[in-house]
Amino acid sequence: MWLDKLDLKPAGEHLDWLAAPTAAVIAAIPEALVFTIDPGDADTATLTSKLDLPLAASGNAVLITGSREGEARHCCCMTPADRRVDVNHVVRQRLDVRKCSFASMEEAVDVSGMEYGGITPVGLPVDWPVWLDSHIAGLDWVLIGSGIRSSKLVVPGASLLRLPGAQLVEDLTIAVE
Repeated sequence: MWLDKLDLKPAGEHLDWLAAPTAAVIAAIPEALVFTIDPGDADTATLTSKLDLPLAASGNAVLITGSREGEARHCCCMTPADRRVDVNHVVRQRLDVRKCSFASMEEAVDVSGMEYGGITPVGLPVDWPVWLDSHIAGLDWVLIGSGIRSSKLVVPGASLLRLPGAQLVEDLTIAVE
């Protein structure tokens, strides 16, 4: 199994390996594991290739924003790395906006308190809904960001449903062709 390739440690015992917002709520996922990486390898494609990990076992947190009548609306969508979020249909309809887009790097870093390339739903502000695709929630273990570029978390996919504002959203993602 791919987990055997990683030097995993209990995340709750290595809070200094996590972004402050992530460390503050990691107790919600007591089974979470963490390992350190070279920050230059934080990109999903780079890391999975370097460590020979399956792309489908890696998750991406995608921050989406939109507005309606001047009211900002936003969410975090969790998708396996081998799928893409259906932003123009599912997300736009669920946010109830005419147009939505990926949060800018500046906004993503500002609202999350995390490093770009390490953003995770673990520790996002509670007013950001976390929408999980069934493909990610169904994974026994998924590799996700830790809030910083120099480590990654490994958690059971279903454990992400315990995060504040987490919801399972059917058909949130589309297979990458």
